Amino acid sequence: MRCYLQNVKINVSNGKKNIPKEKSEVVKHGGNIMRILICDDDLLAADQLKTCLKQFFSKNKLKTPDIAIYPNGEALLADTKTKDIVFLDIEMPGLSGIFVGSELKKSNHNIIIFIITSYAEYLDEAMRFHVFRYLSKPLDKQRLFRNMRDAIQLYNTSVTKIPIETKTSCYTVFASEIILVESQNRKVTIHTSKRDYESIHSMNYWREKLTMNCFFLSHKSFIVNLEHVSDFNHSLIHLYNNQFEAYLTRRNYTQFKEAYLLYLESIR
Repeated sequence: MRCYLQNVKINVSNGKKNIPKEKSEVVKHGGNIMRILICDDDLLAADQLKTCLKQFFSKNKLKTPDIAIYPNGEALLADTKTKDIVFLDIEMPGLSGIFVGSELKKSNHNIIIFIITSYAEYLDEAMRFHVFRYLSKPLDKQRLFRNMRDAIQLYNTSVTKIPIETKTSCYTVFASEIILVESQNRKVTIHTSKRDYESIHSMNYWREKLTMNCFFLSHKSFIVNLEHVSDFNHSLIHLYNNQFEAYLTRRNYTQFKEAYLLYLESIR
């Protein structure tokens, strides 16, 4: 799968940052181009946002995704097509942006939601359904562009599929479903949110395969997905609500902490 935008990556082989040589052009999810939806009863503001988004993709030499505008929440929820990124106004006639955002998250927890409004008092309520970013009106174009880079990076991780070959079959999982890769007694196990897989490939293979910035080589026997980290200390990382743990070498502790904090900043 090719990606919209590849920002700075953390190479799992050593925890160092690598700058990709070139940007890919198109991201597809299930064979469809990414869809961005704008829901705002202020159609002038919605159209201005659409123009800014087109400028973002043009500036980065990326193919513009499908961008649709809806004047209210009812119309947005009636859209049965894929929704990848949604910009929601809070106060609209009929259904509020808070209600619409909650409904969208129920049907697709991977959806990336931006809240755009002049009413800061709704921030706490919006955060309850894991809003990706909160943008104040009038929109700051440069801030919008920075947040869009983070959003696309998160989107790429959520839709990137990883093949896992075992001795009997070949399975496909989303990168975001991988909790950690573990090597013990010459056996490499891929722990995912659904089940475990015994891979026929070595740890070196997985170091080269999992190059997204959410993966980190914490120990020669462990690659962890930062998305699933619960907590950590100087020697252990707990993941997936403490259901798994991975070793963390002392020499990697500082790099891991920096990578984890950067990851949290990118998705807050």
